[in-house]
Amino acid sequence: MNHSIYSADRTTHLKIVVVALVAGIAVAGFGISARTFSDDGSTQTARVVKAGKPVVVTSTNTMVVR
Repeated sequence: MNHSIYSADRTTHLKIVVVALVAGIAVAGFGISARTFSDDGSTQTARVVKAGKPVVVTSTNTMVVR
């Protein structure tokens, strides 16, 4: 039994790499399959936001004269 990654033999390193790859593929597969698809025709529409009056934000109570 190897208690350190430094003293581990070649097969132990290979096992670690294989387990990491399988776990990464599983997480990526789950993430791709978890996406929701809706075919109910609800598409996004662009909304126009018009600018209002200018606002001045200060940390003091003095008036700003422009």
